[in-house]
Amino acid sequence: MFTRMLKLRLLNAVAPAYFFMATVVTFILHFCFFIPTIFPNPNTSLRGSTTLHTVVFLFLMFNALGNYIMTIKYPAESTNETVVPVCSPHCSDKVDAHYLLNGRHFCKLCKKVILKRDHHCFFTGNCIGNKNMRYFIMFCIYTSCTCLYSLVLGVAFLTVEYSISFENPLTFLTLLPISTGYFFMGTISGLQLFVVLMLYVWLGIGLVSAGFCCQQVLLVARGQTWCQMQRGQLVENCIPWKTNLSDVFGTRWVLGLLLPVQTVEMGSEDLNALKQD
Repeated sequence: MFTRMLKLRLLNAVAPAYFFMATVVTFILHFCFFIPTIFPNPNTSLRGSTTLHTVVFLFLMFNALGNYIMTIKYPAESTNETVVPVCSPHCSDKVDAHYLLNGRHFCKLCKKVILKRDHHCFFTGNCIGNKNMRYFIMFCIYTSCTCLYSLVLGVAFLTVEYSISFENPLTFLTLLPISTGYFFMGTISGLQLFVVLMLYVWLGIGLVSAGFCCQQVLLVARGQTWCQMQRGQLVENCIPWKTNLSDVFGTRWVLGLLLPVQTVEMGSEDLNALKQD
């Protein structure tokens, strides 16, 4: 158990660093390589397209980073419980958390009592619960959109700069192994191999984030959490799905789709979290 906990703590430190590194690399590739190569002359009629692509990318990245920060800024911890429970080394619950009562968990990574805990996100380094679920979902949405948008620009960059055709659907599947072989043969540059590698990174992160988003929206609509599903506990929720979504996204949900702002008024302990788990 000690070894597993050590691995989780290491992952909790490495994952945020990986996220920020991928963000910085995406910024550099976009503004230093993609835009100058795809739109080489800003004085032509393509100036409008250059501006449009730049604005779209900055909008997606701003919302992804903004909701990432809001997820950390509004943690799901309980502010009324100053004494944290001590979990037995032989705890039968999950390694990273200990189930308490009334939908509360003690997270062994955060070392805090979490209200209506859903899961611990290693990329943000904190737990996702009643107060930051909306920001986490929006973070997943905009991260997925940013990665898939960068994937499209990366394909365009390889097409313009290196004349790689993607008309054949099998091209993308074989691109990485072929490019790796050509790189060690000295046929292609390191930049081309790195961009090809980033295509797969963007595709993977984009699909995983989209999957997380769909899963969390379905759970919120049902009034359920991932911790409840792990325990095999089915919730008989008589509350309409629209009400469950409104509790998380608030009445100003349209504004929350466009900007990383607070759209739900928070109480001292968010009374909804006191419902029986």
